[in-house]
Amino acid sequence: MPTTTTLLPTPHATISLTDTGPPSSPPSPPSPAILLLHSNSLSSKIFLPLLPSLSSTHRTLTLDLPGHGSSSDATIPSTSYTMSGYAEVALDVLEGLGVKEVVVVGWSLGGHVGVEMLEQQQRGREKVKIVGLVIVGTPPARGAGEIRRGFRFSGEEVPMAGRRGLGGEGEGEFVRGTVGSGWEGWMEGDVRRADGRAREVMWESFAGGKGADQRRVVEEEKEVLVGVINGADEPFVNLDYLDAIQWGNLWRGECIRIEGAKHAPHWEKREEFEKLLQEFLADVEKIGQQ
Repeated sequence: MPTTTTLLPTPHATISLTDTGPPSSPPSPPSPAILLLHSNSLSSKIFLPLLPSLSSTHRTLTLDLPGHGSSSDATIPSTSYTMSGYAEVALDVLEGLGVKEVVVVGWSLGGHVGVEMLEQQQRGREKVKIVGLVIVGTPPARGAGEIRRGFRFSGEEVPMAGRRGLGGEGEGEFVRGTVGSGWEGWMEGDVRRADGRAREVMWESFAGGKGADQRRVVEEEKEVLVGVINGADEPFVNLDYLDAIQWGNLWRGECIRIEGAKHAPHWEKREEFEKLLQEFLADVEKIGQQ
C-alpha cells in the first residue's frame, strides 16, 4: 500500500496529510476519494488499520486537524479550533489537492466537522462535491440545550473533552474513555501532544451555539447520503436522540448499532465496521451512476 505523508500550508495551520493515491486498478467510472477525520485530541493514526482495505478501491486521505498529531497548532486558535474552522481546513486541503468528489467519514469531533463541511456545501462552497457522509459517535446538535440531549454527561459543567488541561492521569483516562479496552500507548502521546486550547475553544464555541445548526443540516439534506454507525454500547452519545432525528437522506433508513462496541467501533470492531463502510461506499456509487 503506497502512501505519502506531507505537510501542507493552509491559512489555519500546517496540516499533516496522508494520501494513499489512486488504487492500482482504478474502477471505471472513477470512485470518489475518502476523507477520514479523527476525534478530539487524537490523530489520524487511529485510521491506519482501515487504509489497506479502503485504498484497494478508493483514494484514501487522512489528515491531522490543527493542534493535533503532526499538524501545527492553529495560527488563530479562536477561529481555527472550531468545527467550522476545522471544516474550512478540510475543504482547503481537498481543493488544493484537486479532489472533485469525496465521501467524508468522521469519528466523534470528525463527524461534527463533516456535518459542517456539508453545511458549507449547502451554502454554495462546491468546488469539492461531498457525495456521502458517515458519522460515528456524533450527535448533530447546536447549543447547550441540544448538546445536553444528544450527549450523555456525568454532570460536569465542562466535560473532559472541553478542558484545556486534563491534569494528572487525565491523558490515560481520556484515551480509555474514548477508545475503550483496546487502547494503545501511543494514543496517550496523541492526547499529550494536542493543544489544550483546541479542546477549550471547540467546547466554548459548540456549547455557545456557534457554527451550523447541525441537526437542521442533516434533516434538510436530501441529496447526500448520510450513514450513521455507532457502537451499541456508546458511552457518550444518546443513541435514542439519533434515532429521533428526521434525517433527510439516511442510509438504510436507520442508525446502525454495532454490538459489542462503544465509542470507537472502527477500532473495536474493525472488520464489521469495514464491511458496513464498503457497503455504504457501494451504495453511494450506485446513486452516482443513476
